[in-house]
Amino acid sequence: MRNSSSVLRSGLTVAVAALPLALAAVPAVAGPGISVSTTGSTVSVTTSSCTQINGSWGTASLLTSSQGSFAQGRQVTLSGTSTSQSAAWSSVSPGTYTVIVVCSDGTTAGTQSVVVSTAPSPSPSPSRSVSPSASPSRGVMGGVGGSTTDYGTVTLVAGGTLVGAGLLGTAWYLRRRNKPYRL
Repeated sequence: MRNSSSVLRSGLTVAVAALPLALAAVPAVAGPGISVSTTGSTVSVTTSSCTQINGSWGTASLLTSSQGSFAQGRQVTLSGTSTSQSAAWSSVSPGTYTVIVVCSDGTTAGTQSVVVSTAPSPSPSPSRSVSPSASPSRGVMGGVGGSTTDYGTVTLVAGGTLVGAGLLGTAWYLRRRNKPYRL
């Protein structure tokens, strides 16, 4: 019975520890105000909170971590309709940014942090026409888990030695544990 309660306790611990990770996987939406997304080096924000005053919906600002106020960021005027307004910044360097949207009436529609990661570089395209190629020499390598790196002999021997040492240590520990305690 003692084992089942410890299993239950450790299961609950894992579930509680995984909760923040599950909550962090929620799409980037900051309350009812704004929605921020990134595509490569472009950051865009969408809102439906602003109303048009004198032909302006408002302004959005993209702030780096070293900038502290709305005026210091890269500002873009919102454009759109009465149901949806948006703004976008292109050529944004990788890093963590804060997006702030201020409507034309001076109210803040929302604030949200966003991370811009490096975009994968496109592979060079061949100058001649692409023709079907022969199958790979090593096959598809199904079941390898995506690892197609060839490791050298030294790396494989070192890994095998570590695994062997772990097995021997486990066997030694279990064998000592089975012997009765003697004074």
